[in-house]
Amino acid sequence: MANIQKQLGNRIRELRTQKGLSQEELSFKCDLHRTYISDIERGARNVSLKNIKVIASALDVSLSEIFKNL
Repeated sequence: MANIQKQLGNRIRELRTQKGLSQEELSFKCDLHRTYISDIERGARNVSLKNIKVIASALDVSLSEIFKNL
């Protein structure tokens, strides 16, 4: 089983690309730094639940959608 951080990062990347957003555009919508978004998507960050909620809101999806199939 893949690392949960990598799985979450892949899921966020998948949702971001489905929405047609760049990492920079998503970071602007979240008020988070672009390199932080990149680190999350690569599985290099243990992102807080608070920031996952912020990202879900910026992607206009529910928390359950973020965690779907992890």
